[in-house]
Amino acid sequence: MRKQYLHLSAYTCSSCAGPVIAGSLGVRENEISKETEISAVGSICLSCGHRPEAAAEPGHIRYFFPIQWESV
Repeated sequence: MRKQYLHLSAYTCSSCAGPVIAGSLGVRENEISKETEISAVGSICLSCGHRPEAAAEPGHIRYFFPIQWESV
């Protein structure tokens, strides 16, 4: 029952103060296990296209609920 989950977060761009969307994928072997094989998908500012490595202000990150993602 291996399932893959997409994690999304949003924060402010350090270059233009626009919205940055960041994503990662994680795998759960069953319903009660922790996620393993976590890999960063990347991040991009939707306004200027800048690709920051991390949020400039870590306390201001908004996390969204994980979404089950079917891989092909």
